[in-house]
Amino acid sequence: MSVSTGVNAGAAPLKKRSPIDFFVGPWSIAVYTWREGIRKKTLVGFLILSLLVIFGSSFLSSFLDPTAESDIDLKLIKDICVTTISIFGILITIFISASVVPNEVENKVIYTVLSKPVSRFQYLFGKFLGVQFIIIVNLLLMGGLFFAALYLRQRIMPTLLLWSVLLTYFEFLIVSAFTFALSCTATSSVLPTIGGLFIWLTGNLIEYLKDVTHRSQWVWRIGDAMGDLFNEFFTMISTFDLDRITGFLAYLLYNIIPNLQRFSMKMQILNSQPNDPPVDMQIPWLILYGCIYAVTGFVLAYWIFRRKEM
Repeated sequence: MSVSTGVNAGAAPLKKRSPIDFFVGPWSIAVYTWREGIRKKTLVGFLILSLLVIFGSSFLSSFLDPTAESDIDLKLIKDICVTTISIFGILITIFISASVVPNEVENKVIYTVLSKPVSRFQYLFGKFLGVQFIIIVNLLLMGGLFFAALYLRQRIMPTLLLWSVLLTYFEFLIVSAFTFALSCTATSSVLPTIGGLFIWLTGNLIEYLKDVTHRSQWVWRIGDAMGDLFNEFFTMISTFDLDRITGFLAYLLYNIIPNLQRFSMKMQILNSQPNDPPVDMQIPWLILYGCIYAVTGFVLAYWIFRRKEM
């Protein structure tokens, strides 16, 4: 009895891990991912080119008629800047989201990281967090230069642009999450990049599915009985009503695929004053909408990554 007591007394006490310790690993991985991401030449090239386009748009007014009594020059600058942020921002988002995991699989770095006391969830969460750091920094740089250009030209604080940048990030967040999920299935960044572009294009063209639904006269609301929905569906199948079946499929896709056009404030920025409040934009709902799809994408990524053999 005394011997066992002596052994226990000489043994080092086990340190109980706090909840904060769980996030130490992901945070270190996120910082490492951010540092590696900002060194990528392609990423830096996209950023520099976008900043040059935004900066150069301020000089386009010198080519327009100075006697014209219109704000066409200002609208042109706004249009170029908003389009530049959208295009180059999504390219940066897709490129970095599609490459962080496959590159580490290809370089065998992932095996070294997972051999340490870091779970697959911690590793994936850290990578995803690092990707978001890169997206946010790039978006702030592009949005900040656009903000300065508008303020110097109009001498009005462009608060509307701040709301637009916020919603643009959540649009990028959705695309990033599902592109990240695709990257967990691949050992190369090529296919996830193509998939990310497809997700972005589909999300911006989703309104066409709504037109298909209206043309087929398919109408069903959440408040309607589910039994009516199934009865209508089986009736369509039995009669093989092609228009109604197409409308039904379009309705399902419209309500499943994220609608990225909901985050766009381009027309308001072009036609409104810089300090006007957002119109017809339920910003808290859109933020929740973006977070739900982002969590869904990350859960899908983890499910795929967890089943992947390493």
